[in-house]
Amino acid sequence: MSHSEEAATLKHVDQIISPEWMIPVSSKGKRNVKALTGLSIAINHNKIVAIEPTPRLFKHYTTDSHTELPNQALLPGFVNCHTHAAMSLFKGLSDDLPLMMWLENHIWPAERKWVDDAFCEDGVTLAIAEMLLSGTTCFNDMYFQPNMTAKVAQKLGVRATIGMLMFDFPSAWGSGWEDYLKKGLSLRDDYKHSELLTFAFAPHAPYTVSDEPLSKIATLSNELSLPVHMHVHETAHEIKESLSQHGKRPLKRLQELELVNPNLIAVHVTQLHRNEIETIASHGVSVVHCPQSNMKLASGISPVQDLLTAEINVALGTDGNASNNDLNMFSEMKTASLLSKVYTGSAQACSAADILYSATMGGAKALGMEKLCGSIEVGKAADLTAIDLNTIQAQPLYDPVSQIVYTAGREQVSHVWVNGRLQVENGHLCRLDNSQLISMAKNWRDKIQHSKANA
Repeated sequence: MSHSEEAATLKHVDQIISPEWMIPVSSKGKRNVKALTGLSIAINHNKIVAIEPTPRLFKHYTTDSHTELPNQALLPGFVNCHTHAAMSLFKGLSDDLPLMMWLENHIWPAERKWVDDAFCEDGVTLAIAEMLLSGTTCFNDMYFQPNMTAKVAQKLGVRATIGMLMFDFPSAWGSGWEDYLKKGLSLRDDYKHSELLTFAFAPHAPYTVSDEPLSKIATLSNELSLPVHMHVHETAHEIKESLSQHGKRPLKRLQELELVNPNLIAVHVTQLHRNEIETIASHGVSVVHCPQSNMKLASGISPVQDLLTAEINVALGTDGNASNNDLNMFSEMKTASLLSKVYTGSAQACSAADILYSATMGGAKALGMEKLCGSIEVGKAADLTAIDLNTIQAQPLYDPVSQIVYTAGREQVSHVWVNGRLQVENGHLCRLDNSQLISMAKNWRDKIQHSKANA
């Protein structure tokens, strides 16, 4: 075959990425979380079409866009499985308080005063910028005005699961649980053709949503095959109140309402008995661990290693910026691993591979997206994050997986792709302006601060 004939047989693709290390993660399990060298990936029409040794890949594919990433690790984009994105504008507003005091005396009053479409649009934009710069390509959100979360995520090209929020009480988004449900399902219909947006029922918590709407959600979740994203067993106070009001622990109540099944994404889960771990495992529930928020609000510690041992799918989330106070999955990973080690008394608990899997594939599985994202595999969306390991803090480098979990920081994120589209290049946002974001955040701070001073 002549050179011209050989060139004619090459398949042209949108882009090829050649990193120093690739950490595919793999949908086959955490034991496959390891760094590989000498590989490149080909991307076409937003999908990964090939993963091969670099010389071989270039024998089959050609491109006009070849990104070489020397000294960098390419891994699946992080899946932040629990956020309240718009709360970025409340970051640092009321710190160092226990959960219920924080909510009832500070956050809920601030929300009643400030939360509307404009607030949520700006708050979500700020949150997405922070998440992209931290290597997050997909987030699972629960907050008021989900119409604005959907609008901003779609506009900026970020993958998101939009929570169809529900409370018993009225808010800026709904007048009661039936109104919340109607608006949520209507919003889902508006975006039914979106490549980037999926939806989940998002009843806030067992203590804010009564039996009738929870039972309705259980039925609809089963009929529509949609996840149910919910705070569950977040604090000891929640358990005490449930026993007082319902005569049973929240998980038991949810089980009787037929919500404890593979569609349930139970967030926080710091208060568990052994039999409850067995219930979660046998019913295929996913748990989202938010260690830094739980620590900051003194909510408790989720027994993550026990969950993993029981083969429960564990994802990671940051929670909202008002209770963390960041959306940084790097610090969440390190905290999750170290907290589990001291909690169990075992240095082997929650290994780096366990935690990196939870931050990527674990989140994708919880959201029902395991065939779409969460790992670098042929046929999946090109949701990718590159991390520069040629830094002082990363040296000497023996194991990239360990270094990413225990040493790396978000300042080392160099490139981020969502659905094959470059969102961060050389550490800079491609579609958002830093100075404009900072100015917008300062304007909100001034308004909120002035209002508090004159209250």
